[in-house]
Amino acid sequence: MSAGEKAKAKTEQAQGKTQEALGRATGNDRMEAEGQATKSKGDAREAKEKTKDAFKH
Repeated sequence: MSAGEKAKAKTEQAQGKTQEALGRATGNDRMEAEGQATKSKGDAREAKEKTKDAFKH
């Protein structure tokens, strides 16, 4: 996994978790949903990179 893509995936996951928790704490359903989407985007990016790495070896 390239370092840049790995860092981007981890950043998206962390931002999504934070936004989701903040939305849940404030009762803001939209913010919570956006946080879940961002976290999922990071998860998908990480899975893509892991798949690419698996086929390199």
